[in-house]
Amino acid sequence: MAHQGRGNAIIVAVALVVCMVVLLRFEVVQGASFTVGDAGGWTFSVSGWPNGKSFKAGDILQFNYGPGNHNVVVVGKADHDNCNVPNGAKTYTSGRDQIRLAKGPNYFICGIPGHCQAGMSIAVTAN
Repeated sequence: MAHQGRGNAIIVAVALVVCMVVLLRFEVVQGASFTVGDAGGWTFSVSGWPNGKSFKAGDILQFNYGPGNHNVVVVGKADHDNCNVPNGAKTYTSGRDQIRLAKGPNYFICGIPGHCQAGMSIAVTAN
């Protein structure tokens, strides 16, 4: 009988360790969440918002804006720099878009004509 109790204790201990490892891995995968533009949201003159912030691959950018007033387009560096929406670019329109950062540079613009030129563009580098 004592042997069975020790076996159960070992099983419980192993199960606890496995649960801890799973929770720690979930925390790493989850990443941090950042609201673009802070309380002001995704709006004009937000291009300097990433300055001074540290981002990691897997972090989530939350873009908040009025649907129909703006959108979020994922672009490359040249299209970001030229405020160009390339054919087939991934475009978000919900007003509460959550986008996971890839490792390296990530570029986003508003694709509504004139909005990118008014500062609705950000470049974020995730380590």
